[in-house]
Amino acid sequence: MTISQSTIRFFTNQEENTLLSKIDGIFTHRNIHFFDALVGYFYASGYFRVRPYIERAAEVRVLVGINVDKMVQRASQQGVLFTADAYKSQEDFFEVVKANIQQAKYSKVVEDGMLGMIKDIISGRLQIRVHPKQNIHAKVYIFREQTRHDHGYGSVITGSSNLTEPGLERNFEFNVELRDDADIQFANETFDRLWQESVPVSEEFVARLKTETFLNDQFTPYEVYLKFLIEYFGKSIDYDPNSETDLPKGFLPLVYQADAVNDGYNKMEKHGGFFLSDVVGLGKTVIATRIAKKFYFKNGFPDYRSRTLIVVPPALKLNWEETVDKFGLDGVDIVTNGSLHKVRSPDKYDLVIIDEAHKFRSDTAGAYNDLQKICKTPARRRRMDGSRYAKRVMLVSATPLNNYPEDIANQVYLFQDSKDSTLEIGNLQHFFRQHIDAYRKLKHEPDMQVVKERVRQIYEQIRVKVIEPLTVRRTRTDLRIHHLYKDDLIAQKINFPDVRKPEKILYQLAPHLETLYDHTIRCLTHPTEGLTYNRYRAIGFLKPYKKQKYKKADMIATQLAKIMKTMLVKRIDSSFHAFKKSIGRFCDATDAMVRMFDNGRVFIAPNLPVI
Repeated sequence: MTISQSTIRFFTNQEENTLLSKIDGIFTHRNIHFFDALVGYFYASGYFRVRPYIERAAEVRVLVGINVDKMVQRASQQGVLFTADAYKSQEDFFEVVKANIQQAKYSKVVEDGMLGMIKDIISGRLQIRVHPKQNIHAKVYIFREQTRHDHGYGSVITGSSNLTEPGLERNFEFNVELRDDADIQFANETFDRLWQESVPVSEEFVARLKTETFLNDQFTPYEVYLKFLIEYFGKSIDYDPNSETDLPKGFLPLVYQADAVNDGYNKMEKHGGFFLSDVVGLGKTVIATRIAKKFYFKNGFPDYRSRTLIVVPPALKLNWEETVDKFGLDGVDIVTNGSLHKVRSPDKYDLVIIDEAHKFRSDTAGAYNDLQKICKTPARRRRMDGSRYAKRVMLVSATPLNNYPEDIANQVYLFQDSKDSTLEIGNLQHFFRQHIDAYRKLKHEPDMQVVKERVRQIYEQIRVKVIEPLTVRRTRTDLRIHHLYKDDLIAQKINFPDVRKPEKILYQLAPHLETLYDHTIRCLTHPTEGLTYNRYRAIGFLKPYKKQKYKKADMIATQLAKIMKTMLVKRIDSSFHAFKKSIGRFCDATDAMVRMFDNGRVFIAPNLPVI
């Protein structure tokens, strides 16, 4: 049976059918005089979203439930009997609203909405009360005309949406609109009863909202400067003693490493993951381990024990095992890149650390798919509402930008939602698609100067909008010019040596060897008198109608021949023994080709393992 959309009173914030649009429609088509809202949580950012619509109402009442459980727990810890504390109820409400204002992304619209809310409270048009006796989680919105009549004088909306911006538009919610007079009357009577039991938000708290948030217009230039530093650097400016203490014997408390721990941990909490990209030799393994240990103790400890998965190249596994052991990091499993398919229960991990992360950049590789499954599978730990926590991901790589745009995107997608990221650009998929397409078009651009400039522009956008907000990176030059880092390194008697440019060192051969060497190089490299490497150009000699089966057959043949030529030249400079071995394999491959000609059938298919 097909249900007509016109008979459905439920709505879920999908498409245009949002709670905000419902509120707009009710005020547009009815002469609403009273608007009452009973909500579990109140956010100032949610109020200013609905303010343009509900300002048409003459009286607005908002009743907010608070978390009584915390108040009961606090009283029991102090050995007193819990009683509803009106002042404490207001204080708790004030702290929530204050934090909401402070954490809101600033814009003129946001500021005007916040000031409008305070103006409405002072004028008495908006009344806010908090209920200190019941842990109210109900969400009810009541719309009434000034005079009751029998022809539909209002509406009631109830469901799961709080008076918050996500609840109004973005979250998937389940709400229903009721228009029967009996429903409106019941909701209004229940609201009035709870309203009488509640306590009003006093003018003292309203005044404090202006003086203790950015809504205060009395800041000095110096205070504005400090605010700028706090906003720009975030929590990384806070000193965290846990980053300095508890170092194993033999490890120095370096300031630049402590800053990296704080900065990396904060980025990981905000964005779900980050790139740890200090240059070689600055201790990325130590920094990553310290972040993991900090996460271990802050992720629900002692009631919950976090587990960490570390993915490493085989050659680095022993180093990681030693570092983890020295720092006493518990709950750690270390696997090599090629063993990801053996991870059977990815949900048991809360943190994933990937060393040499730039090796996981192709979404067509099996290892990348295994890693993506591990990173995207939610952890077992659950929130109060029953949902599971997303994993935290740390990508350790000294070269986060040394890849194609799609490669960078694949790494970022390991911890970011491609369509709803925590970055300012929001839709990462759309952002990267534009740059990937622009990068691919440059392959057909003949002017190399144009190519260089456009490539620079593409990577500049990626660097500024994606890499920088997600990356902790310092070079040795940074440590020298940052006076705190420099002074600390001097005090610790640590000196990074200057790296000079490579110097050419010539070595002399005996005359007969020098002649033989020059003759050999000529045979390997001369375009007409040397080796042709035709054994590796076979695909380029196909007849035209067969060559069409392979894209860019001539270019592939040429490039493969160049690779073999370069390899032989490098081998002769490596050692005569290595060169002889390579020449032997070269001869064997050529003999195999000759035999195939003698047999009348030549195998050249790139996807066949033919020797």
